[in-house]
Amino acid sequence: MWLILGLIAIVATFINLYMYTTGKDYKLAMAIGLSFTALTLCAEHSLVSNWVKVEDWAALFDVVPTMEKVLWIMTIVSILLNIAPILLELKNKK
Repeated sequence: MWLILGLIAIVATFINLYMYTTGKDYKLAMAIGLSFTALTLCAEHSLVSNWVKVEDWAALFDVVPTMEKVLWIMTIVSILLNIAPILLELKNKK
């Protein structure tokens, strides 16, 4: 599930950037991109929680250390890319 939500977040982020470059209203796409980023993090947390409940220590040891880094990086990139149009608008107004 987290993979599907993550892909939707990536697509929404690129739609956000595309809409900004074409001069269209991008705020809904930005909100969708950030929302699906949050849902991806929640889904990943649920997956890890299920592994803990069933005591699947092999999955935890194999996946969690790598996914932690990936989720941090992807979340930071998503936030920066989604708010970039707002920052660029503020810069252009000055």
